[in-house]
Amino acid sequence: MKFLSNEQLAFVFGLLGNIVSFMVFLAPIPTFYTIYKKKSSKGFQSIPYVVALLSAMLLLYYGVLKTNAFLIISINGIGCVIEIIYLIFYIVYASKKDKITTMSLILLVNVAAFGLVMAVTVFLLREAKRVSAVGWLCAVFNIAVFAAPLSIMRQVIRTNSVEYMPFSLSFFLTLCATMWFFYGLFTKDYYIALPNVLGFLLGIAQMILYLTYKNSGGK
Repeated sequence: MKFLSNEQLAFVFGLLGNIVSFMVFLAPIPTFYTIYKKKSSKGFQSIPYVVALLSAMLLLYYGVLKTNAFLIISINGIGCVIEIIYLIFYIVYASKKDKITTMSLILLVNVAAFGLVMAVTVFLLREAKRVSAVGWLCAVFNIAVFAAPLSIMRQVIRTNSVEYMPFSLSFFLTLCATMWFFYGLFTKDYYIALPNVLGFLLGIAQMILYLTYKNSGGK
């Protein structure tokens, strides 16, 4: 029996990672359908989409700097487009105050902060150092993003309700983290692999929490 090479395994897991990540990017569609029906984004926050856009932008930049990273570039390029569409949609149906808040966040996070990252890496770092610098930044940022659901998990424990932590999303995020961990492992890209270990563990914890509290009925 002939086993697949590391390069072939990396391609398989990277391709699967693209497919699952695409499904995760599409997960907010029901939210925006609700916004469209209500003709208002009141009650919803734009911060998750601003953060998701920055994450995709950083990983896209990392993929461009790195060689042979088409699978990273492809899904994060698509992710950037999807998140921009979500934000435009949000702004169209937002109140004047929320419009100003969201556009300010976009300017601060997606324009100024990302612009600063590009300026520092292009003008202050040698080419050989850029990939590792942006890789570390992506790893740290992704760890922070993966840790964000801890507040929701705490809310589930406090309220005995899983209303705000759907099982399907937790499942696909866990699956996504698994695919990208193995992609990073087989390409020896530990900036991709290591954050997804945390993503996998937190995803498993969320699913266990869901199964524990799903029939509790809430407080």
